[in-house]
Amino acid sequence: MEPDLRVEQLTQQLQQAAEALDYERDRQTALRPYLVNKVQRGIVGTSRYAVRLRQEIKLACADRRSVLLFGEPGLEKDNMAALIHFGSVWRQSALIQVDCNLLQSTGVELFGRVDGKPGLLEWVGEGTLVLNNLEMLPPSLQPVLVTLLATQTYAPVPQLALGGDLPPSDAPIGRTCGAKIIMVAEKMTACLETKQLLGHTVKVPPLRVRKPDMAAQVAYYLKLACRSRGLAKPRLTPEALRRLQGYDFPGNLKELRELLDRALTQAAGAPELTEELLWGGGEKTQRFRLNLLNAYPQLRQFLRSAWYPDRINYGLISWAFPIAVLVLMLGPQTRDQNVVLNLFWDWWWLGSCLIFPFLGRIWCTFCPFMIYGEIAQKISQKFFPGTLRPWPRQAADQWGGWFLFGLFALILLWEELWNLENTAALSGWLLLLITAGAVICSVLFERRFWCRYLCPIGGMNGLFAKLSMVELRAQQGICSASCDTYQCYKGGPQKGEGQETLGCPVYSHPAQLVDNKDCVLCMTCLKACPHRSVELNLRPPGIELWTTHKPVASEVALLFLLFGAVLLHRLPELEQLVGLDLHLGHFGWHSLVSVMALLIPVAIALPIYALIRWFKPTIKARSFVELAYGYLPLVLGATTAHYLSFGLTEAGRVLPVGLATFGLAEAMALPVWVADGAVIGFLQGVALLASAGLSLILTQKIAKQPWLKLLPQYGAIGVMALLMWWTIGG
Repeated sequence: MEPDLRVEQLTQQLQQAAEALDYERDRQTALRPYLVNKVQRGIVGTSRYAVRLRQEIKLACADRRSVLLFGEPGLEKDNMAALIHFGSVWRQSALIQVDCNLLQSTGVELFGRVDGKPGLLEWVGEGTLVLNNLEMLPPSLQPVLVTLLATQTYAPVPQLALGGDLPPSDAPIGRTCGAKIIMVAEKMTACLETKQLLGHTVKVPPLRVRKPDMAAQVAYYLKLACRSRGLAKPRLTPEALRRLQGYDFPGNLKELRELLDRALTQAAGAPELTEELLWGGGEKTQRFRLNLLNAYPQLRQFLRSAWYPDRINYGLISWAFPIAVLVLMLGPQTRDQNVVLNLFWDWWWLGSCLIFPFLGRIWCTFCPFMIYGEIAQKISQKFFPGTLRPWPRQAADQWGGWFLFGLFALILLWEELWNLENTAALSGWLLLLITAGAVICSVLFERRFWCRYLCPIGGMNGLFAKLSMVELRAQQGICSASCDTYQCYKGGPQKGEGQETLGCPVYSHPAQLVDNKDCVLCMTCLKACPHRSVELNLRPPGIELWTTHKPVASEVALLFLLFGAVLLHRLPELEQLVGLDLHLGHFGWHSLVSVMALLIPVAIALPIYALIRWFKPTIKARSFVELAYGYLPLVLGATTAHYLSFGLTEAGRVLPVGLATFGLAEAMALPVWVADGAVIGFLQGVALLASAGLSLILTQKIAKQPWLKLLPQYGAIGVMALLMWWTIGG
């Protein structure tokens, strides 16, 4: 019996070890999205404010009592929370940070479910929980937070509470919280003011009262920025330092960092940072921008009205779109007899190409796909409230661009191999499939998830919108110093002149936009802003591409796909150009040739870049993904030139085609507008020549290298422009 007993004990121990391992694995998985692994920096400076702040942080490190850190925006309060944790004897335990603005009203992420998954408070154990943006805590969770701070106990959320029938504050207290709670806010929260709940309260002083620390702050941030860029640290002139000390910095440390980063970029390796580099660049840049809302007050009035865009979308487009799809499905099937097919392929594509340089991605504001997505979202929330999921941002940022690239490639091949542009029913199915994607994502996720990450048309629009000469931005100083609601981003009730809105449909803050890719010009932020911070600027086209732009590989892949699409649309002309029979009547050969046509531009660009790196090692600082954006004007120009032939011939027959759609072709003779072939060829040549010239200029500005070092890429631009001319206007 004794051997059997030992075997049984050993089995139990192994089972317990396996359960402990599974628990730890689940714990690590649950905590991983919220973990903070290190402190970014310490408290810089020797002023009395810096000394007092260090003392208060040291006191907060000494015990397990709760801490409230509050102060103006941009003060790195979350970093100070990390200082408190890693400066304590509990530094080996986990530190997690949760944004209160993203919590559900039940707080199920924190407290877990009854008879369900544990919450973060249980997973973190005796670690530290940082509640960031405490002022955004849902009202339903405020009494729960008070109970947690007062008694160190909490209750998992009952299943009824998940459906909204029972508030979590009514649930019985059941579990002890072993975590240290650190709260980060921009102001004292009302629910904590009258109760003795806080162990430590730390008011972080703004930068404007720490003038003696300015020199140390600047030296520290310059050291970090230069180390990350591999640059020698420049000297700050006394005049520049005095100018910094005389400025109030409404954005505090964040604004100071951005100011120094911009100055380093403009300095381009200069040995010192002057007052002009720190301030003149921003003023000079601003002189190249005209705020259209101030110049034309009636434009502001219209964009803030109910007409833009809701009445247009729901009063016109929502009714016209299903009628258009029915005409495609049930009407004549060729472009010379179906008015909707004529409008889609001859008007919409050319019109979009002509709009991109002026208004960027504005089509997405009036897109019928997302209009029906929003309608489906409203209906689903009426019957199943609270079921929308937050965006999986990390996965979407990583894979969304590649998804829409793949989807766009499939659409292009479908269009070519099945003659989609001259088959009305197939074009109707294409519209329905894209609408289905928008509807499904709108039912599952908040706001316009499909529009921002997955829509192939939106991806193309966002790419070309980078060249737009109009931008929607907000004033960073006003947003960081005056705003305490962020209604342009998250929505909210009416405040001052700001209207009630649901927030930006694509989750973009106008003060944080780095280019036009994720702005659809819906003007929700303009309507919501109570401080008149939002500006609609006329600016140099595509200026971010050579200043603050961050290259993305999936965008470059889409760029070359759109480049290849022009050749794909011109396969008969390409067949004639090469003088070979490409067997386009055979489906297999046609498929292979189509894929090869899509790959031609990147097959030219990649070897050219390799040649540049081989002969000019100094160009290595710029990757292929960065320099590839120099081709963007040429891609837009070639696409425009391709659709010009349809827009100046078939589009002008829209009136007789409209009658032919309903069997009235012989009823009357209607006028047509068709341009002469010489005029079309001239305009196509102008589009290609102008876009090639702009690509040369943009490439040089992105590379920031002498012209001679980039001759191979300039040659590639010229070769591609000639290839496009031979196939389009040949």
